[in-house]
Amino acid sequence: MESHVQRLVDQTWGKFQKCDGSQRLLIAISGIPGSGKTTLAASVCAGLNKAYHTHYHEKYPNSPDRSQPDIAFVVPLDGYHLTRKQLSEMPNAEEAVFRRGAAFTFDPHSYLDMVEKVRRPIEPESRTIFAPSFDHAVKDPVANDISIPPTARIVIFEGLYTALDEDGWRDAHALMDETWFVDADIQTATERVAKRNYAAGISSSYEESLDRTEKSDMRNAREVLEKRLPVQEIVPSVEDESWKSEEVDNMEKNLRQLEDNGIEVDADDDEEDGADLRKQRMSRMDSIALLAADGVGM
Repeated sequence: MESHVQRLVDQTWGKFQKCDGSQRLLIAISGIPGSGKTTLAASVCAGLNKAYHTHYHEKYPNSPDRSQPDIAFVVPLDGYHLTRKQLSEMPNAEEAVFRRGAAFTFDPHSYLDMVEKVRRPIEPESRTIFAPSFDHAVKDPVANDISIPPTARIVIFEGLYTALDEDGWRDAHALMDETWFVDADIQTATERVAKRNYAAGISSSYEESLDRTEKSDMRNAREVLEKRLPVQEIVPSVEDESWKSEEVDNMEKNLRQLEDNGIEVDADDDEEDGADLRKQRMSRMDSIALLAADGVGM
């Protein structure tokens, strides 16, 4: 049976064929925490780039493999988190810090500004557009860290609020060619988020992680569901190996290898060796890998 990813890749590739050289195809992927937005975005992006390079090589068989740059790129919403400093200066600072990840702890207008830039026609003088990323080690955005070159023809935006009916988010949603929503039930998503946050060392125990997830992440989930704008695709969230890109699959194998070797780093481990291992593990657990850890990424 054709996987959800392959269907979306084929469908998107077909629509891209109808774009002229000045047009970009913009897709937003939304869903509640733990639904698998990030893994889906990464896998569809990889599939589209593979389709492009295969198509190019068939058209120009004597060209070197991958002689052309990728055309599909992913921009996560993570980079549009407000910084810890900005949160600490809010009137409700304590709540804002605890609820980090809620819509009010993001900067939707900066996100809209970037989407507007990407939406403009590509011209000979067009230059690279830069979007922020999020550094999980320092827990803050990194400005101008994601490059969207003029050769980027398909841009996938993924995050909780890409289909939220609120100021800023609503306007960015209107600029998309398509919006997809990854459908997951609350209970399954809660368990996935609690597991990934515990694996990342955000909480000192699974029980603590589960409690925090229910009080924070799932409050965000209800807002995402209650204020969802129209979407063109509802994608079932499934634990399907075919969703995982090679990068995600390798991340999962690395984590399991650590566990098989008996290497485990507790959240409160302050020994030098433990801290180094923990730092290495966190550096690998980016927003894609966090979803893949322990097989809970979908």
